[in-house]
Amino acid sequence: MSFRRESLPPMDVVDRSARLRARLAEAGCDALLVTNVTNIRYLTGFTGSAALLLVTPDRLVFVTDGRYRDQAAAQLAAAGVEADIEIGRTADEQRTLLAGAAKGVGRLGLEAEAVTWGQQRRFAGEWFPDAELVPTEGLVEDLRRVKDAGEVARIQAACAIADAALAAVRHRLGEAPTEAEVALELEWQMRRLGAEGPSFDTIVASGPNGAMPHHRAGERRITEGDLVVIDFGALVDGYHSDMTRTVAVGEVSAEQRRMLDAVAEAQAAGVAAVRAGVAAKDVDEACRAVLREAGLEDAFLHGTGHGVGLDIHEAPRVSANAPGTLADGHVVTVEPGVYLPEHGGVRIEDTVVVTAEGCRTLTLAPKDPTL
Repeated sequence: MSFRRESLPPMDVVDRSARLRARLAEAGCDALLVTNVTNIRYLTGFTGSAALLLVTPDRLVFVTDGRYRDQAAAQLAAAGVEADIEIGRTADEQRTLLAGAAKGVGRLGLEAEAVTWGQQRRFAGEWFPDAELVPTEGLVEDLRRVKDAGEVARIQAACAIADAALAAVRHRLGEAPTEAEVALELEWQMRRLGAEGPSFDTIVASGPNGAMPHHRAGERRITEGDLVVIDFGALVDGYHSDMTRTVAVGEVSAEQRRMLDAVAEAQAAGVAAVRAGVAAKDVDEACRAVLREAGLEDAFLHGTGHGVGLDIHEAPRVSANAPGTLADGHVVTVEPGVYLPEHGGVRIEDTVVVTAEGCRTLTLAPKDPTL
C-alpha cells in the first residue's frame, strides 16, 4: 500500500471554536482559557507542544513562545483559523499578554483536568486576579467525541497502515523472535508505510505474559504453543488507530481454544451491538454476556472499549458503568479479552465508526488466530 497525506480530505477546524463558544454560558463562564495542547490542536490546527488559547465571545488569542512563531502562523492560516497570535518568550511575557486579553472578563473558565494546583494558584493570584475562575469539564472534549469526515479519514488511514504492517510481520511469529523484535518490526513497518509513529508502546505479549493486558514487549522468545497478544496502532496527522489480534503459534490446548472461541464470539457480539442511540454500557454487556455464558467473565479484567481520536484513549468510554449513549460519528474500540496466567491471554479489538445503522469497522486485519 502507499499512503499520501495530501490525499486526506480537509477537516472542519474553523467551525470548532464557534461550537465551543455556544457552550460557554451553560458552563458558567464568559471566556475559556484552553491549556490542554491536544484541545488547542483540535481548535486551531497547531501541532506544537507549548501554547495557551483564550477563547472569548468575539476573538481567539493564541499565545506561544518564540520556537513556534512561524509554525503557529502557518498552521492556523492553513486551518483557516483567525486568531491574534502573540509571542511570549517567557512566562512573565505570556502572563502579561493573556492578562491584557482577558481584561474585563468576569468569569474565566479553566480546564479542570488540565490545570495543576500550582497553575490554578498562579492564575488566581498573578495572571487573572480580577476574574472569577470557573472550573469546567469536558467543554472541548465533548466536541471531540463526534468526528467529522476528515477526522474519520485520518483514523481510517492509520488503521490501514496498521493492517498492512501486521500482514508484513505476522509470519515472523513462527520464527522464534523475541517480543521486542516483533514490536520493533511492527513500528518500523508503520513508519515505512507513512505513519508518524506508533500510537502507543506496542504490546506483544506471548505465553504467560499474555495474561497481563498491558505487558511491555520484552526479551521472551515466542515459542510453540504460545498465544501471542499483539495490541498496537499507527499515528497519522495526529490521529490514532488501535487494534489487537491474538495469534496461536502451533498447536494450542483445549483451554486455549476455548478462550479463543469465546473472545471471538464476544467481540463479534460487541461489534454487532454498536449503533447510534445504544447505551455504551449495553455494548459492554453484549461482550460480557458471552464470556459469562462461557464461564470466563471473571477473566475479563477491563472495560470493553474507549473512544479514539487525537488521543488514543478519549471519550466516550465503553464499559459496564459508562454513562451516555453512542452517537453517529463516534469512533470507539470493541476489545474484550480473557486472561488466565496458566494459559496466557486472548484479546481481539477493532476500531469502529458508529452510524445510525450500526457501525463501520476500520481495522480489517484477519482475526483467524492460526499462524
